[in-house]
Amino acid sequence: MKFENFIAKRYLISKHKINFITIISFLSIAGITIGVAALIVVLSVFNGFGSLVKSFLISFDPDVRIEIINPDLRFNINNYRDQFESIHEIKGYAPFVSGKVLALRGKETQVINLKGITKEAGETIYDIKNNIDSASNLFGRYSFNEINGTPRVIIGLRLADRLEALVGDTVTLISPSGIENVITETGLPQMQKFIVGAIFASNNNEYDAQYIFSSLEPAQRLLGYGTRIQGIDFRLQNSEKSNKVKEKLSAIFNSNDFTISTWFDFHKELYSVMQIERWTAYIILSLIIAVASFNILGSLSMSVIEKKRDIGILRSMGTSEKSIVKIFMFEGLLIGIIGTIAGALLGYFICYLQLKFKIYPLDPTQYKIDALPLQIRFSDFFYVAGISMLLSILAALFPARRASKVNQLEAIKWE
Repeated sequence: MKFENFIAKRYLISKHKINFITIISFLSIAGITIGVAALIVVLSVFNGFGSLVKSFLISFDPDVRIEIINPDLRFNINNYRDQFESIHEIKGYAPFVSGKVLALRGKETQVINLKGITKEAGETIYDIKNNIDSASNLFGRYSFNEINGTPRVIIGLRLADRLEALVGDTVTLISPSGIENVITETGLPQMQKFIVGAIFASNNNEYDAQYIFSSLEPAQRLLGYGTRIQGIDFRLQNSEKSNKVKEKLSAIFNSNDFTISTWFDFHKELYSVMQIERWTAYIILSLIIAVASFNILGSLSMSVIEKKRDIGILRSMGTSEKSIVKIFMFEGLLIGIIGTIAGALLGYFICYLQLKFKIYPLDPTQYKIDALPLQIRFSDFFYVAGISMLLSILAALFPARRASKVNQLEAIKWE
């Protein structure tokens, strides 16, 4: 093995003069370097955008949700407390109810989503409390305590703008619950006055424009749930474990009475498109490495022709065909290793510059961020290095086999 390595290094590096084959070898290394660097940078950008979008979406969404689909089912969350606590991935859980309501304030009306939650859920399951507190009480403070018997609500910034509502204003919510009685003129629609206790800005336009959060009990009354709940939201220690938790919960709850969803299921189309884009970019940019691999094929093929005499001498000295194959395979492998390492260093250096100095800034008023987001994952290096080394090995295979078939007598008969 050391013998083949030595010969391969001599052929690649220790050349007495720079010739056309040497130039092609350097171009192969440069091509692999550029391809690997481009792949690492682009994948880091996709990672950054993916993590950013995920953080925006799941800040107010749970990691896992159980919904009750059987309206006749009598469900008590306390009966499952021990089973929930036995699942170590669960960080917290809380019941909820939600539904469409009509919000009225003065002449302004909006059809919005009312979600009833517990006070603790706004701190542990959803990011509502931190979101409001980070505004330094500019938009009120997190609290569901009643004011003179009137419950409080927390509304999104865009919705507050549409309703022209400020902290302390009164908003009337009308529920479609019992609408049959209204149509037959045998009853009045369910309605409830609420006081705006706080305004949140979540970086999620859907929540900012369409959601109102209230305490669980008044939302249950308004939406016609009585003492029942719609489901349970879970926050996990690690959101990536959501599918594992979903499987554990599926073993506990009957699928005829409950549905279980993860954060991925809530926005499945968006996440799927992002995954497709990421892999498409990976495949397309891998073509840069593939082109560089053709240069390896060309340079090694010409190197075999140039070193035909050397091959003949080595074969006449007793070197086996297998060793000849290894020599040229190692030469191609060296080109791949040098190009891959150089490309990885260049790619991570570019990522470092972006993270540290924000060399590609963005307008925060349009994009909600001030620079192109990046997230470095060392697992990407293994994917990129894997495709780079695989293509390098495949490119070196044909010339190496061709070298092993050189006729030693023909190669040295004029020497």
